[in-house]
Amino acid sequence: MSTGMPQASVKSQIFESLLGFLPDWVQITVLALIVLAVLASWAVRIKRKIAHRRAVRGGQPVHAAARYGQGRGADHLGEYAPQQAPQQGSGADHLGAYAPQQAQPAQQPSGADFLGAYAPQRQTDGPASSA
Repeated sequence: MSTGMPQASVKSQIFESLLGFLPDWVQITVLALIVLAVLASWAVRIKRKIAHRRAVRGGQPVHAAARYGQGRGADHLGEYAPQQAPQQGSGADHLGAYAPQQAQPAQQPSGADFLGAYAPQRQTDGPASSA
């Protein structure tokens, strides 16, 4: 017969059995620490979300590939991160008018070009008439 009371989940039964043999003051301390850890994780998550929204709204650069809360490895180096070297051109960039011209891209082959001897023959004198 059911008493109308909801049954305890397996997780809660395991948790109660682990803490059941401990004194009350230890049980209360453990539960308080678990609640504190959950609240702290929520606070950190909300703080990061607000900082991310402010950065986006303020026009500050935000790494496009990274979702909120993630960064690149160099983002955590601070002043120890390597400096970006100025972009240098290649040797051909300094030739000016003497630089070789860009070659026109070759026309892409069609599917019939790969058939070889099995390709259909082209008719040049119009449709064939049967008499």
